[in-house]
Amino acid sequence: MSKTDVRGGGTGETTVQNVDMKIEVAVIPVSDVERAKEFYRRLGWRLDQTPVGIVQLTPHGSGCSVQFGANLTSAAPGSASQYVIVNDLETTRNVLLAAGVEVGGIFHLGPDGPLDGPDPERRSYFSRASFSDPDGNQWLLQEVTTRLPGRIEGGVTSFGSVDDLTSALERASAAHGEHEKRTGAEDPNWANWYAAYMVSEQSGAELPR
Repeated sequence: MSKTDVRGGGTGETTVQNVDMKIEVAVIPVSDVERAKEFYRRLGWRLDQTPVGIVQLTPHGSGCSVQFGANLTSAAPGSASQYVIVNDLETTRNVLLAAGVEVGGIFHLGPDGPLDGPDPERRSYFSRASFSDPDGNQWLLQEVTTRLPGRIEGGVTSFGSVDDLTSALERASAAHGEHEKRTGAEDPNWANWYAAYMVSEQSGAELPR
């Protein structure tokens, strides 16, 4: 066995390539803990129970949380830069604006740099907007609906919230409508088609047509 391998308790060999490691927390450097807590609560993030001196909040549908506190990090307040993915950037931006959060305009990545407005083809990863907390920590909102190949492990399909599942069903419904137009007939196995589409979309595999 190499130094990077460990033996997995009689159930087979475990290597660094297949050990489960899930990112749990991102630490955000802030100068005023109460001000930061108020701001992130305004985003609708859940305030979790934590030891004294640590504030932890979790976005709806997220498996990763953020923490801040007086002695958690030596990084300069405002030096963090993080990504948050959403399935509908325009709706998310409007909701945040209504909650009093200053969000920049939507832009997308063009061949020569950023361009105003969402991606015309609404491709995953291309449409973005940004905001910052009171200390200047930057957050980039990125619209992701279809994962690049290999980003989700095969056989693993999950949805972090009812909104995520609803959005996936709506995209599958629209795509299935185009499928029936191409075939010229109603599809009695629409449920199987929906399921195949949603799994393929999340894993980055080729979408059914």
